[in-house]
Amino acid sequence: MRFSGKTVIITGAASGIGAEATRLFASEGATVFASDIDDAGGKALESETEGDVRYRHCDVCSTEDIRKLMDGAAEETGGIDVVFNNAGAGGARPDISEIQPEEWDRTMDLLLRSVAMGIRYAVPHMKGRKGASVVNVSSVAAVGPGYSPTAYAVAKAGVLHLTKCAATDLAQYGIRVNAVQPGFINTNIFTSSLEVPDQMVDMAKAAIAQMSSNAQPVMRGGQPRDIAEAVAFLASDAASFMTGASMLVDGGITLGPRHSWDPETPGMFEALEAMEKQAQGQG
Repeated sequence: MRFSGKTVIITGAASGIGAEATRLFASEGATVFASDIDDAGGKALESETEGDVRYRHCDVCSTEDIRKLMDGAAEETGGIDVVFNNAGAGGARPDISEIQPEEWDRTMDLLLRSVAMGIRYAVPHMKGRKGASVVNVSSVAAVGPGYSPTAYAVAKAGVLHLTKCAATDLAQYGIRVNAVQPGFINTNIFTSSLEVPDQMVDMAKAAIAQMSSNAQPVMRGGQPRDIAEAVAFLASDAASFMTGASMLVDGGITLGPRHSWDPETPGMFEALEAMEKQAQGQG
């Protein structure tokens, strides 16, 4: 019961990582304000989850919605202890040579500005709360290209730097700020970004899970629970000496190309040695 008596705010809570985090925090004693724009999914989560879960509609692209969420939760419970800035989607898919200004702005609003404003409007209700903690969702896409569309990657890199800057800004109030960087997690973010028909969602998710497990040292697809556990740790007193940090939870996908961890895949030097042996044989 790490979060007994704590008030926790989770955005993007109706499905995927947000829903799993809601279940975990609620199961450990927290009062969880689970917010989303998916009212049906959010209300179902509220009614089905054991513990104190209170669904609230919140579009994180609306500053007013964020302010109302934070102010309302604090008014009901007396303050805020943990904020998990999780809401997001795949964002605009065109590369930098084709993306339109409005697509870029919409992606930044959803993935970066929402995190900044989530912190901004939570802080007045977190000051003086022992163990107050903010956890932001970044991504493996923040470490380099190739993991996501360009706008998404840039926004998630911004979340990492925002995490560090906010950690320094809020240290005076005893508020810790950390980030989690998921790898390929089996949620709806990929299928919704690709506009996969409803009847093919399960098939597409299975294919994505298989593809990701083949691309990383940990040979299984990442699950929302993997990220929820990391978030709960960062928000807990067990991580009280951590702030401005980021935790990679990616199955090892950022460790390097396949040959760095798969003995069956030849690397550059192995390929050169094979070529040398072939040349010697021909000679």
